[in-house]
Amino acid sequence: MTLSRRGFLGLSAAAAAAGLTGCGSRSSLGATDELTMWTWTGSVNDGLIEQASKAIQGSDKRLLMTRIGSDYKTKVLTSLAGKSLVPDIVAMNDDVATYFPNADQFIDLHTLGADDLKSQYLEWKWKLGITPENRMMAFPMDTGPTALFYRRDKFEKANLPTEPLDVAEAASDWDSYIELGKKLKKAVPGSVLTDNIASAYRYGLSQQRQRYMTPDGQYIGNGDHIRQVWDTSCRVIKEGLSANAQEDTTDVDAVVNNGRLAAFIGAVWWAQLGPKNAAPETKGNWRVCATPGGAGNRGGSFLAITKYCKDPEAAFAFISWLESAKNQAQAFLDPSLFPSTPATYEDPLLNEPDPFFGGQRIVDVFGESAKAYPGTYFSPYDSIIGTPLVAELVNVEVGSKTPDQAWRDGQARVERELTRVGAI
Repeated sequence: MTLSRRGFLGLSAAAAAAGLTGCGSRSSLGATDELTMWTWTGSVNDGLIEQASKAIQGSDKRLLMTRIGSDYKTKVLTSLAGKSLVPDIVAMNDDVATYFPNADQFIDLHTLGADDLKSQYLEWKWKLGITPENRMMAFPMDTGPTALFYRRDKFEKANLPTEPLDVAEAASDWDSYIELGKKLKKAVPGSVLTDNIASAYRYGLSQQRQRYMTPDGQYIGNGDHIRQVWDTSCRVIKEGLSANAQEDTTDVDAVVNNGRLAAFIGAVWWAQLGPKNAAPETKGNWRVCATPGGAGNRGGSFLAITKYCKDPEAAFAFISWLESAKNQAQAFLDPSLFPSTPATYEDPLLNEPDPFFGGQRIVDVFGESAKAYPGTYFSPYDSIIGTPLVAELVNVEVGSKTPDQAWRDGQARVERELTRVGAI
């Protein structure tokens, strides 16, 4: 990236104001006794950060964390490209692979002894932070295991199974789930299984062992495994089991609040964003059970240490402490991050009955989902590929294209985008 003179002067002034260190690395952000960290709201436990802000154990450093607002990734990449005011530690979302082309801007955590901790983490989560060249760029934070959320009161009214194990047995795969949804809709008119077709597609994709690219760069997003998810999503629409409440609209909350969304395949974090936020009065009516079609994962984040870090050993001591099994239990309580350390699933803090789910211990469902998820490969191009495909599915939902036409158009758009960025 080329900086303008104005931008360079601005960065220089900001560096002076921020106390850009003159020791070790001239490019790192913060004072010499500080390790700086960028993240976003809701990504860490405030109490743990408060402890680290006083002192990072085993070092002479303390933590200075900044929550970055919108355009987080752009700001991180801009900082790295400018090689100035670079934070020592950065958080990354589940699009961690999009940073792989910049892996040389981060310290290979293999060199800091990360492998000694590997057995404490979910294997698939651990692998997601490692590039195809075996460079460990990112350390595991939380995960997003999936489950089937359902309204027990609606199921009872429809004379359907109501207990989690019984519902899981009745909806063991997508076919039986759709059949169950048809019965639910007939008995309780207006009931749906998803807010929109994009959700159905994304959660179906989250169960796949393969996604859009292979680690050696081959495009497989036109394969049978993607087409199957595509067709299933379109079938949900055809059966009238989607609310057609499109993403980033208030309609998404409305279908939870008005009770139309009687069941939903979602990640663990949806509990907070969905019913607890949009329909608090439904407390006690929700339950969760195993996901139809098998375990999936959507979401979860990572921490990485930039190559400009003033003290990589202290930074690694901090992130491995923050993401220890004990501390991930704290992060589950606040801000509701589901651990990547299976030992945490046995922690009493996670095993309290949840009144919102009728006293169910939801960790039993999400913990099993996290352990059963087989993992997959995310490529740096997944966002580029997924965006036009989802856009075409929306065309199906609003009735402007048939599933086959939308598939052909989506694949053509993907080919153009991948060609444009030199991926194929």
